[in-house]
Amino acid sequence: MRLCESETVELKVDYTPEIKKEIVAFANSNGGIIYIGMQDNGEIIGLENADFVMQQVSNSIRDGIRPDVSMFTSIELCQENKHIVRVTVNQGTKKPYYLSDKGMKPTGVYVRSGTTSAPASEDAIRMMIKMTDGDSFETNRSLIQELTFTSLQREMERRNIECTQVQMKNLGILSHDDIFTNMGLLVSDQCKHAIKFAVFQGIDKLVFKDRKEMTGSIFDQMTDAFKTIDFYNRTKATFHDYLREDERDYPEDAVREALLNAIVHREYAFSGSTMMNLYSDRLEIISLGGLVSGLSLEAVMLGASQPRNEKLAALFYRMKLIEAYGTGISKIISCYKGLKMQPKFENVEGAFRVVLPNTTVQDTGSGNEKYMPIIGLFEKQKEITRSDVEEVLGVGTTYAINTLKAMMDKELIKKVGSGRLTKYVIARRSLQ
Repeated sequence: MRLCESETVELKVDYTPEIKKEIVAFANSNGGIIYIGMQDNGEIIGLENADFVMQQVSNSIRDGIRPDVSMFTSIELCQENKHIVRVTVNQGTKKPYYLSDKGMKPTGVYVRSGTTSAPASEDAIRMMIKMTDGDSFETNRSLIQELTFTSLQREMERRNIECTQVQMKNLGILSHDDIFTNMGLLVSDQCKHAIKFAVFQGIDKLVFKDRKEMTGSIFDQMTDAFKTIDFYNRTKATFHDYLREDERDYPEDAVREALLNAIVHREYAFSGSTMMNLYSDRLEIISLGGLVSGLSLEAVMLGASQPRNEKLAALFYRMKLIEAYGTGISKIISCYKGLKMQPKFENVEGAFRVVLPNTTVQDTGSGNEKYMPIIGLFEKQKEITRSDVEEVLGVGTTYAINTLKAMMDKELIKKVGSGRLTKYVIARRSLQ
């Protein structure tokens, strides 16, 4: 018997733990055979204790490779030479196979490349997962398997829901063979997705004021995001017949529903972040993925619902974070009932945007929205100057003068003084 190494043949002088890489590579590729007791050039060396080597290989396969690849391997003595062990590895059906101590990443996943076993790229690993598990992001195996669930356990305990291993399988966090899924990754403390929050002065992105990024479990992200919006959600007090009425810039229920929809229904196969942008006149929440294929915006407005992440939606429903499918948008709309400005919903390829108007500035309609950055200056000072306008808008002197003149023509502001002492004060109380 004279052999040489190839894409489907590997020769080993003796057993070493490194043989696991070759088995993994063959199982992830087109299969192959490993001969133990032979030089790389095909010269037979033989083994002193072939039975012991067979046991070592068997133990290595059982303890060092995941998922279980034993059903696709056979270990036997060569008929031609009883001092040589032959390990036959067939292509597996649960790719990617990986070294259990390295995990489902390039250092643990190998494929056959010519006469060597090479680490697989992350893209190749994802492709193997997709081909094996299907297109459902939630049910696909997570690339990260070292997961903890402190936040999830806390939230489930608050609601008297068990968080046992059986329960985690029922929720889709664990697969039937005890491997964490992407659903598990989302609710874990190691969730790789994030929510980014930005505050801008005025109605555009010219003047940036603040930013924050929410990370960790999506439960922590949800809590942090709502608290952050709540911090900026000002309260306006009005009096009617000596009775005080408090009104917030953005209805809390509308913010909550828009945030929950963005978390539950976004496309997590995309690596980008959920965006929340706060302007002086509106709050925008943008989630990736858009509506699921076949579901139109008109249908959603009628109450139709098709969760993209069914297991995540089911968990949120069980936790009573969402009451029923398809009611989020109707609740947002009801929060603005009777108001002049209404929320907007936009669906484009790859993204869905919810726009919540600031209820306390709805009287600034009729084309006056563009002056909101200047009007916002009066929140901190009674008078403003031309240089204040130049700074807040990031414009030159001529543009600032023309803008101030246009605001005076609309009776939004009044001019006080002249020359270098010229200042401007608010003219309409409804804009304060």
